Amino acid sequence: MNAIITGATKGIGRAIVMELAANNYNIIFCARDEKEVQILQNELTSKYSHLQFFGMRADMEESSDVRDFAEFAIGSVGHVDILINNAGLYIPSGIIEEDTECLQRQMQVNVFAPHYLSKFFASRMIEAGKGHIVNICSIASLEPVVRAGSYSVSKTALLGLNKALREELRPAGIKVTAVLPGSTLTDSWTGTELPKDWFILPEDVAKSIINCLQMSSGANIDEIIIRPLYGKI
Repeated sequence: MNAIITGATKGIGRAIVMELAANNYNIIFCARDEKEVQILQNELTSKYSHLQFFGMRADMEESSDVRDFAEFAIGSVGHVDILINNAGLYIPSGIIEEDTECLQRQMQVNVFAPHYLSKFFASRMIEAGKGHIVNICSIASLEPVVRAGSYSVSKTALLGLNKALREELRPAGIKVTAVLPGSTLTDSWTGTELPKDWFILPEDVAKSIINCLQMSSGANIDEIIIRPLYGKI
């Protein structure tokens, strides 16, 4: 099985990559930092020599990089079984005081890139009669965060894209799933004094996705909502 994931070298993306590899998926991945891509590539190759890994530096904020990564993935493995749109951009700001390009940048990474990649690979999945697209949304897709207004708008739009894709692709046998994590303990929370139990872990998200991918062929998980048990963030 061949899986693609964007934003793969840190946080939720890295946890998903490790879970996929542990479950014998060949992986095509990207991230913005060339050095981090190579480090992850070497780590995976060393640990899972029986699998194939193809890493590429690509910034989902650049439309040309999105297109290049899609072509890179197809050129590397020929066919794709799983697409996980994980890369995301979070710019904390209220809508009124934010910079002019704030919404545009977050829409490009959080919506336009997943839209392009989903269209690109779904057309090939339709020919194969199978496939699974997973979009990493957010609790902000359901409950707007005032301190991150445009981020909430973009993640709400991603959930809308997920729902539209699910209905359009279902007759072709293609599964589409949205994952909506609450506050997750990643590098973005480095230095926080909040208790660890106030967060979910990247590995929690990764395990939920693997469980979803292992469902029977006739079962589709529409949405996975994961919230911290104790925290209210």
